Amino acid sequence: MEISIHNWMRAESVETTIKRIAGLGYDKLEIQGSPEAYDTKKVSKLLKDHGLTCWGSVTLMLEDRNLLAKDKAQRAKSVQYIKDVVTMVKELDGQMVSVVPGTVGKIIPDGRPDEEWDWAVEGMKQVYEYAESVGILIGIEPINRFETYFINRGDQALALAEAVGPKCGVCLDTFHMNIEEDNTYDAIRRAKDRLVGFHVADSNRMAPGMGTINWPKIIETLREIEYDQVLSVEFCSPLDRTPANPYPNSIDLEPEGLSPEQKKFLEDHGSSSVTEEFYSMLTRKSIETLRPLL
Repeated sequence: MEISIHNWMRAESVETTIKRIAGLGYDKLEIQGSPEAYDTKKVSKLLKDHGLTCWGSVTLMLEDRNLLAKDKAQRAKSVQYIKDVVTMVKELDGQMVSVVPGTVGKIIPDGRPDEEWDWAVEGMKQVYEYAESVGILIGIEPINRFETYFINRGDQALALAEAVGPKCGVCLDTFHMNIEEDNTYDAIRRAKDRLVGFHVADSNRMAPGMGTINWPKIIETLREIEYDQVLSVEFCSPLDRTPANPYPNSIDLEPEGLSPEQKKFLEDHGSSSVTEEFYSMLTRKSIETLRPLL
């Protein structure tokens, strides 16, 4: 197995991120799902120059991006966005895109369960067929109930993947599984034949090794099902805004270069952007925890 990491937690250039993770011994980058933000030729060169490759991307289902929307035009726009992410990953010679079907943070449905299921299947089939045509894997990612009402558990993601197509996969995330699954290890086992991506963060969404997740058992279970691809580090550290903060230098009070979408996502998930010092510590802790287990 190899180790990748996202680049959407801190407001910094992709050049800065690539230089940092190369120096710490990461293998791959999981690039932010913002195709409009990147010149893929330049990013490809940066990765190559630093001995890295692109693993894939994660869709940022924010604002009006929603495969479950009642409005047909909104659904069509959301499908096109995901296709654009797939195109970006293809141009970067990546392998997979993790898809969250509904808007992150939206907890009130637009329609009946049967309507939303049909809309999800319809939209995902369009995405899947395009991804198949360009050789990119799709992984449906369950996220916890506080971020979406749709697809919270691995079994739900598997049901949707099966309805979409034979090679449609799932992407599991240890943080979300820790909240939603009755047994994390059994959820991994059930996903065996369709597991195309695996996100890692600890029980508190800090770096692996900073919470209560049993990482040796996680890796052992992945080996048991013969998953030999990538562990993609995707911490989203909660920030303490009280005097009890154990990391007093963690909050970046003047972040630069944040898109409106990224700013909203960080505020919703961690309350702010993080400082370079804190981010580097989390990035280092992640690989120091995981690498010895592989």
